[in-house]
Amino acid sequence: MRILKITIGLLLIIAFTIALSIFLLSEELPKGTQGPRAEELADKMLEALNKPAWDSIKVVSWSYPRGHDYVWDKENKSVAVKWDDYLVVINTDTEKGEVFEAGKKVNDDDLFNTGLKYFYNDSFWLIAPFKVKDPGTIRSIVNYDGSDALLVQYTSGGVTPGDSYLWILDKEHKPKAWKFWTSLVPIGGMEFTWENWVSLHGAKISTFHEGLIDIKITNLK
Repeated sequence: MRILKITIGLLLIIAFTIALSIFLLSEELPKGTQGPRAEELADKMLEALNKPAWDSIKVVSWSYPRGHDYVWDKENKSVAVKWDDYLVVINTDTEKGEVFEAGKKVNDDDLFNTGLKYFYNDSFWLIAPFKVKDPGTIRSIVNYDGSDALLVQYTSGGVTPGDSYLWILDKEHKPKAWKFWTSLVPIGGMEFTWENWVSLHGAKISTFHEGLIDIKITNLK
């Protein structure tokens, strides 16, 4: 009984410490101003990254941390997601597809949904800057450290609609970092860098994000 009481006490202390850390580290979602200036800033950001070049790419492949490998056939609206012994092939229009385990086709909705969530998350870390004017987005200007930053709020789409992202831009309107407020991360305003930019057929792609954990995109082609 004494051991049980000590264990419960430690768990309560840990829970309190986590809750206090979240409270102290979290930032409130900033209030921005919608309108022509916000739309112009979004357009300048897309121009700096050459969105038309990204739109013209038919197939792109890359690897994401934790062993997630992708081949995305944008032209035919299909993506292959591979991890461990699993392969999930998704129609990006219908969000339906097939699941393979060790090369054998299986019927497993949980595995399919896992692959779909991986694709939404991992592709967002690849091309989020190109999605600031997607349907269902709201853009606002926010004053951040004396400069204009772009707040993008997603009202629909993806796995977690309702998420918000604050893009911090350099003088050329290329992202330096973002802060985000999402339902999956309890700490609001967590910041990650956008750096190590490469040119993919003229489109600018960031391949490294430094933050609480570092995210490195590899095998991009």
